[in-house]
Amino acid sequence: MGWFVVVLLIMSSASLVRADSSDHRYKAGDLVPLYANKVGPFHNPSETYRYFDLPFCSPGAVKDKKEALGEVLNGDRLVTAPYKLDFLADKESEIVCKKKLKKEEVAQFRSAVTKDYYFQMYYDDLPIWGFLGKVDKERKADPSDYKYYLFNHLHFEVLYNKDRVIEINARTDPSALVDLTEDKEVNVNFMYTVKWKETNTPFDKRMEKYSQSSSLPHHLEIHWFSIINSCVTVLLLTGFLATILMRVLKNDFVKYAHDEETADDQEETGWKYIHGDVFRFPKYKSLLAAATGSGTQLFTLTTFIFILALVGVFYPYNRGALFTALVVIYALTSGIAGYTATSFYCQLEGTNWVRNLLLTGSLFCGPLFLTFCFLNTVAIAYSATAALPFGTNCGDISHMDSSNITFAGIGWDCWKK
Repeated sequence: MGWFVVVLLIMSSASLVRADSSDHRYKAGDLVPLYANKVGPFHNPSETYRYFDLPFCSPGAVKDKKEALGEVLNGDRLVTAPYKLDFLADKESEIVCKKKLKKEEVAQFRSAVTKDYYFQMYYDDLPIWGFLGKVDKERKADPSDYKYYLFNHLHFEVLYNKDRVIEINARTDPSALVDLTEDKEVNVNFMYTVKWKETNTPFDKRMEKYSQSSSLPHHLEIHWFSIINSCVTVLLLTGFLATILMRVLKNDFVKYAHDEETADDQEETGWKYIHGDVFRFPKYKSLLAAATGSGTQLFTLTTFIFILALVGVFYPYNRGALFTALVVIYALTSGIAGYTATSFYCQLEGTNWVRNLLLTGSLFCGPLFLTFCFLNTVAIAYSATAALPFGTNCGDISHMDSSNITFAGIGWDCWKK
């Protein structure tokens, strides 16, 4: 229980320090932080790239935002956006910058529009999405006749309550288009419009808008019904099987009780073949103990994650909170894996507890680390935001593995026995 309190405090502090403003309160004219995150195809959300991997123009120096471990694992790469949305400051057709797109840049934007690319930004920790362009297919049967357009004018509508930002919506201007059909240089004026409107929605309910998807809280009654239905089915099947087994065993016991002498001469059949194996140690007891310890740790990890989700730590688009919780809780629960594996290994009269402890620490992390390295190499090759520096990966995972080794003292009692 103490570990759960520690994890809850860590997650709460992480959610507090992640905001760019300490209390999200602003005065008229204050600069509210706006960060561009990533772009990617709408039909493949796992494929994302940095915002400025596409040739957008920037009016000044682009600065990366410092991110927590969970945000990096989540693939977030926040940089300062070219748009300035000052608090309560309306703007009309403000020009961000003017740029002359080269043929290669036009082809790059056209490829993004063809794949239905979207962009994601964060304004005062509120997510924003929008599409980069559109493909005109009306009355055109041949794909070679399609027209490709880039949206160059964004309209931001921001809702506020007194001195706080409550909601933001971004939409593209369908009349402000740049033709990207041909491979030729194009002049583009990137513009944006900002409109502020007052609302009565309180600040603590501003994330409820993002809870309206089918996989989030207000549809949980359907999932709970499915879970209860599955549990009842499993319990009924288990009860039927237990009843049949108990009847078979009861009949055999009654038969042996009435006729003990003849029972010794009868040939053993069925379940009676295993009576001599129940106290025999398994062949790979070290592997069995390691699997038991790792499974116990993962079960504990899953339980803690569910509890944190139920208390509301993982609210929608809480960037990196889930991955941070997974890493922290996995490190804290490594002692459970070490203790369970070593204790079970001692009960099986194992002697090489050091090897068993090392096996426990690498049984889950080893294959996971190798798979992650392969996927990370592919992500680096394609310059995706899912790519992480190998130094960061090895440091984090070695820290988690060392947590298992720190509990090697648990095996001392086993060695003494």
